[in-house]
Amino acid sequence: MNETSRSTISAFIVCCNEERQIRRCLESVAWCDEIIIVDSGSTDKTLEICREFTKKITHKDWQGYVKQKRFALEQCSSDWVLNVDADEEVSPELKAEILNILADDRKGLRPTVNGYLLNRVVFFLERWWRKGGWHPEYRLRLCRRSATTWGGQDPHEKASVTGATARCASELHHYSFTDLTDYMRRMNTLSSNATHTLLNRGVRPSLMAITLRPLARFFKFYVTRKGYREGTAGFIVAVIEAISVFLKYAKVWEAVKVRSDQGKDVG
Repeated sequence: MNETSRSTISAFIVCCNEERQIRRCLESVAWCDEIIIVDSGSTDKTLEICREFTKKITHKDWQGYVKQKRFALEQCSSDWVLNVDADEEVSPELKAEILNILADDRKGLRPTVNGYLLNRVVFFLERWWRKGGWHPEYRLRLCRRSATTWGGQDPHEKASVTGATARCASELHHYSFTDLTDYMRRMNTLSSNATHTLLNRGVRPSLMAITLRPLARFFKFYVTRKGYREGTAGFIVAVIEAISVFLKYAKVWEAVKVRSDQGKDVG
C-alpha cells in the first residue's frame, strides 16, 4: 500500500535492556512511517539493535511508566500513534487491519473513531493463552495523535482519547515471560510498583483484604476465565497470580507498619 493512500502512523517503544526481545518487536512495526525509541539507560545491545530500524532514539531517565510513555507520545509526529512494548509483536493480521484503518481514515470513512483497542494474547509455557485470566485483554494502543493523552497510575499506564473507540479483531502478541523464574521475578517487581501506587492512594489493607483478594484472583484466573482448561499450566498461573496479589497487599501492610513504628520511635 502506497503510504500516500493512507494516514501516517508513528510506533513508539519505551525500553531499557531489552536486547533479548526488541528485534522481534521492531521487525513487526518496521512498516510504520516512524519509530520512536525512548530508552532509560540500556547497557546491553538494545540501542545497537534499535539503530538498525530508526534514528529517532531519545534517552530519558526512568520516571515511571506513565511519564515515560507520555514523553514518548510527545515525540511522535504522525497522524496516528501505535504503542508497543519491547516484549510485544504486531501480528501480520493486525498489521493488515491497521493499514486498512489508516486507508479508511485518509478517505474519511471513520471520522468519529479516534482510538482502537488491541487484544493482547500472551505466549507462555509454549502456548498461546486464549483461555485463562489473561484473555481477553484489550488495551487502547492505536490512537489518533491529536486526540490522545497518556495517563493512569504506575505501573498501570493507559492511553485516553477524546471521541469514540473501537476494537480491532486481530491480535497483539505478548511474550510476557521466558519461564517460571522470569514470571516470579516480574511479579515481585510489579507488586512493588503497585505497592507505591496503593500507598499514595491511602490504601491500608486489612487482614481480610490480604486473605480474600488473592483468593479472588485465583478464582478469576482458574474458574471464571477457565484457566482449568489449560491443565496443570493453568493451575500454576492462577496460583502465581494469587501470590502476586498477596505480595502487593503484604508489602503495603509492611510499609504502613514500618511508618507506624518509626512514628512511635520519634514520639
